[in-house]
Amino acid sequence: MFNLMRNEWMKLFSRAATYVMIGAVVLAAIAATVIMLFINSIGEDQNQTWQEQLQADNARLEQMIETGEAGFMGDDPAERIAINEYALENDIAPNTMDTFWSYLENSTFLISLIGLFAIVVASGIVASEFSWGTIKLLMIRPIARWKILLSKFITVGAFGLCLVAITAVISVILGLIFFDPGSSVRLVFEDGQVVEKSMAAYVVRLYLFNSLDVIMLTTMAFMISAVFRNSSLAIGISLFLLFVGGTATGFIAAYYDWAKYSLFANTNLSQYEMNMPIVDGMTMQFSIIMLVIYFAVFMTLAFTVFTKRDIAS
Repeated sequence: MFNLMRNEWMKLFSRAATYVMIGAVVLAAIAATVIMLFINSIGEDQNQTWQEQLQADNARLEQMIETGEAGFMGDDPAERIAINEYALENDIAPNTMDTFWSYLENSTFLISLIGLFAIVVASGIVASEFSWGTIKLLMIRPIARWKILLSKFITVGAFGLCLVAITAVISVILGLIFFDPGSSVRLVFEDGQVVEKSMAAYVVRLYLFNSLDVIMLTTMAFMISAVFRNSSLAIGISLFLLFVGGTATGFIAAYYDWAKYSLFANTNLSQYEMNMPIVDGMTMQFSIIMLVIYFAVFMTLAFTVFTKRDIAS
């Protein structure tokens, strides 16, 4: 198995496109940093301290409560007031856009770009063997077909993890250089009281949650590539679902509860971090179970068809 994985890894890095993807991820991280620095320079306001800003925010929130106005995206104004008051009492400055932790939080959007590259690799890693005719060279070796396919899937996963690691390392380095440290404490309202939590743990969870969508779509692209032997079909379907699936599911979920059983209703686990499930009654345990089921279905289809197929056809 190790030799198969090493062979796949060597084939992957023998292509110029692989280095282009890595370079694009690095450039995207640098570009995101430049854009955020530019936005901060435009919106920079030294007229108020953070304490004065929180007091003004509390006054606005109290007015919202008096008028019965709902908070942004279901945010409870009373909870925000409690968090602000706790921050003022304990001298905990909030993380603004020009702080290290906010920068890392916002940099998680780069995972979508990584997902695009991972889908391209997953879509071609099996289908290209058929289109180039090299699949027959693999099959004449005394190795089980499932081991060949598993080595390809592990290679795709390892490549995606490498891109995520590169993005995280570059973001941390750039964040430490160009942004203020900020507060490592994250204030949340739980069980009727304000609780201090770790910003580092929160950012790590965000990276994991944002990666789930990518992992599932990459697995789907891998399955389509193995079943239909068509990389264009796998790329097209997977990218379409990557950019449209979540929005379409949100629209359906507004009218039908059965939307909770769809893949895209469960990939965004950060909905539970904000206590805003896409369908009322959904839990993180439910979403994890659904993701495991979808993953098992995709992998079963891929391995079943690949091991049973007549390579000569």
